[in-house]
This record gives sequence, C-alpha cells and structure tokens, in this order.
Amino acid sequence: MLKRLIQFSCLSAVIASSAIIALPVQAADEVNLYSYRQPFLIQPLMTKFTEQTGIKVNVVFAKKGMLEKIQAAGSNNPADAVLTVDIGRLYALKQAGVFDAVKSDVLEANVPANLRDPGGLWFGLTQRARIAMVSKERVKESELTTYEELADPKFKGRICIRSGKNAYNVALIASMIAHKGESETKTWLEGLKANLARKPQGNDRAQAKAVYEGVCDIAIANTYYLGAMATNDKKPEQKKWADAVRITFLNQADRGAHVNVSGAGVLKNAKNRDAAVKLVEWLSGKEAQAIYAEVNHEYPVHKDVQPSALVASWGDLKADNLGMEDIARLREAATKLVDEVKFNEGPTS
Repeated sequence: MLKRLIQFSCLSAVIASSAIIALPVQAADEVNLYSYRQPFLIQPLMTKFTEQTGIKVNVVFAKKGMLEKIQAAGSNNPADAVLTVDIGRLYALKQAGVFDAVKSDVLEANVPANLRDPGGLWFGLTQRARIAMVSKERVKESELTTYEELADPKFKGRICIRSGKNAYNVALIASMIAHKGESETKTWLEGLKANLARKPQGNDRAQAKAVYEGVCDIAIANTYYLGAMATNDKKPEQKKWADAVRITFLNQADRGAHVNVSGAGVLKNAKNRDAAVKLVEWLSGKEAQAIYAEVNHEYPVHKDVQPSALVASWGDLKADNLGMEDIARLREAATKLVDEVKFNEGPTS
C-alpha cells in the first residue's frame, strides 16, 4: 500500500505541481481521480459524495497529458477513474484502450443512450450546448435561427469564433457532417469563414468580449461560459460582456442545438474499481446532477433534474440527440475540412 501511495503522489506532482495529496490508509475507502476539471469546480460534489459514502476522493488536476500519463504508467497507474470534458477526449481515452467497461443498471437508467458509450466505457455527466451569443442591440431575435444560416452572406463580417481546431468547434463541425455530409459541410464552412469579422482566436469568453466591443455581432460559444461570465465577481468586467449578449439556441425547429458532454470512465487496472464505479454512478444521480448544474452552469443529463435558475432563464433548450459516438468518429473528417478551407486564416477580404 505504501508503495502505491508513493507512486500516486509522484505522478500527481508530474501532472500538476501544485496538487499535493495526502492519500488515506484504507484503499477500499478511496478513489483516485484524474480530473480535467479544476478541483474547485468539482469539490462540492466530492465532499458530498464522501459525506454520504465514506469514500474519500483524491483529485489530481490533469488538464494536459492525461492520456500520456495513464499509458506511461501502464498496470502501475494509480488512478481509478477519469473525469474530463469533450467527447473528443473521452473517445481518445477509449481508443487508447485505457477504459474498463462498466455494466451498471444505475448508469443506464440515469444517462441517455446517446450520451454514453454503447459498451459502457464512458458516461456523459453534463451537457453543454454550442450556441450563438448575439448582440442584444444589433441582432434581431428572428435574424439567426440555424447553424446553416451562419454561412449566409447577410452575416458577412459579423461573426467571431475561436480556432476551428478547438475541440468544441471540431465537434460542432463533425455534427454538421453527420447531418449534412462532407461536401455540404465544406461549403458551409467556407461560407462561415467568409462571414468572420477576424481570424479565429481566443477562447469562448473572448468571443463574447468581441461582441461587447463591437468587433462582431455574433459569437459562437458554449452555454456555460455565459453563466461563468455573468457570475464572475472577481472579474466584474466579464459581467458587462455577458450583459451585452443574448443566447440563441439554434435549429430549435428541427434537429435541435448541438451539444457536447463532460463525462467519466473507470480505468483498467483500477485498484479501487468498486469505489470508482460508485463515484460515477453517484455523479449521474439526481443530487449530484443538481449540484453540478448549479456550480458549473451546465445542463444535467438526468431527465428528472432541471437546470439552474440562471440557465433556465436563457429559455428552453431542444438538444440534438445525435449520438456522441457518431460525433467522435467524424472528428478526423471535421479537422481535415478545417485545413482544406484554411479556416483559421480567417476571411480573405
């Protein structure tokens, strides 16, 4: 046991030098979790889980190099489970063969089939919609209603977006391929590029800031960024960015808005597998889903849990029920289209 504790502590230091963990003595009463989400975002959940089960969760923030660290450790990997964002990262972990299949009636009941791996290798825990944050002053409510319209010449010079190779945009483009095919999606992407106000740059918050500053009228972003900005007391200028935009859910009259997920999976060779399964099951349950929704401004996956009051104030969301696995399989094709149209070079004129 001592040897294992030393291994985990050392690997934690490599992943995040600021993360110092004192592991418990009882292996059966702990879960070692690699998390792409910063600890302060998920600590309320972990604290509540420990209170209810007596199982301690040791969180290591591993934003970069998570898969590489797991592969390098092999059977000596001290982590039991992974919590990460974006279907691309979940799919990469699956393709690398590091997840262990979980058969759980609880998870199958709580997580819709399109938001989990068919073989039980990973499970979605929250949803985030890729939407348009539009200027309250310069965009009429009926002016933009679909992703397809983003390529309409009427929006020339009016759209801001981050890199086309960002994971969230790759997933969006992959969803377009799933619905429209590669040829039509390429034409759409060319039209969207022509309508950009500037080269793709920055993060999702930077797009909302650009709308606030008048650089563009439409920003493509994930929903939870608006919540993060609107409640940011430490950086009150971001509240101004949030107040300048209105969320527009796209394709509500047909397939629904594109959604992505954060999710979790249990790792092969997990020393505390049963406890890890319990954690993932608990995270999919009503109480955890409600906490997650309130803290992170994301949409629950559990059908009986409502979004937070702030998120609900944005209006009803009709989500595209396209399977996450379908999106994941088309990510490579989406990335190729980004290169083919030279999307990240921005508009040519």
